Amino acid sequence: MSLYIHNELAKPGRKFAFMQILVAIIFVLACSVATYFIWGLSFAYSVLAGGAISIIPNFVFAHKAFKYAGARASRKVLDSFYSGVKMKLVLTAVLFALAFKFLAIEPLAFFSSFCLVVALPLVTPFFLKH
Repeated sequence: MSLYIHNELAKPGRKFAFMQILVAIIFVLACSVATYFIWGLSFAYSVLAGGAISIIPNFVFAHKAFKYAGARASRKVLDSFYSGVKMKLVLTAVLFALAFKFLAIEPLAFFSSFCLVVALPLVTPFFLKH
């Protein structure tokens, strides 16, 4: 029962985090389509890959960080947040390594997309109701 209460308390934060991720997915897809029509397939593919490398670790972090909430679970909140951050950093590094090893990317499109998606959560709260 205690776990259920904590999950209910975390629900608004989890919902907002996943809304931000959904906005990021839509943003990356729109940028990728626009890039395809302007510069071609290899640039669009690079935009998609750069965005995915930012979105996937954010999804994992949001899932871990908003697992618990409340004063009784403060230690669990802190532990899940830190483990989420660690997993996000490791997953980002692994995805970058895999992209550099196996994908033929256009560096400008790839890094621009990655950086824009990393910065996107700074502006999405102005457009989403919390």
